[in-house]
Amino acid sequence: MFGGIVETIGTITHLTINDGCKSFVISPQINLDDLSIGDSIAVNGVCLTVTEFSDQSFNVTAVPETLRLTNLDQLSVSDPVNLERSMKLTSRIGGHYVQGHVDGMGKILDIKNDNSSALLVKISIPPRFSKYLINKGYIAIDGMSITIIDATSDWFTVTFIPHTQAVTTVNRYQIGAIVNLEIDMMSKHIEKLLGAYSHANTN
Repeated sequence: MFGGIVETIGTITHLTINDGCKSFVISPQINLDDLSIGDSIAVNGVCLTVTEFSDQSFNVTAVPETLRLTNLDQLSVSDPVNLERSMKLTSRIGGHYVQGHVDGMGKILDIKNDNSSALLVKISIPPRFSKYLINKGYIAIDGMSITIIDATSDWFTVTFIPHTQAVTTVNRYQIGAIVNLEIDMMSKHIEKLLGAYSHANTN
């Protein structure tokens, strides 16, 4: 479980492909000194397992299903990624509960200044997920917990403040870029509960 607050940016220093899986060696900008083998870490919002680590880097592997559903398959050596270690029970939650289970991908449709140094970004949404998005609701974009400004059946907008631009991969976003999206899990739980309630009342 994660909070959607990116801790640091990492750089992919090595990449190997084996049996359809991609293994990444990632070097974080800060020392993640409490990593252990088996720990969960969010890479661009994707929950992966640490398989090796050193003082300078750690290793993770993405299976074919993960590569199909996320932008990890597009990554190359030297590319930056957002990193967040899993939450501790004693930590404050600065964003919202994020599982690291990406629902799908969106495409950046527009980027413009929001009458300030903030960026207003328009992102496409797969139609099957649009029902879960509401104005002022949450969504995780490449692992970042972000508040939705406007939501339609095809796209939504968010604002990235200067701090977020400075400490995440947002400063590399361009029109046409593909981003990982994770819907707020509370909306999916509510939908399932209401569906079960409705079904029970018709029987």
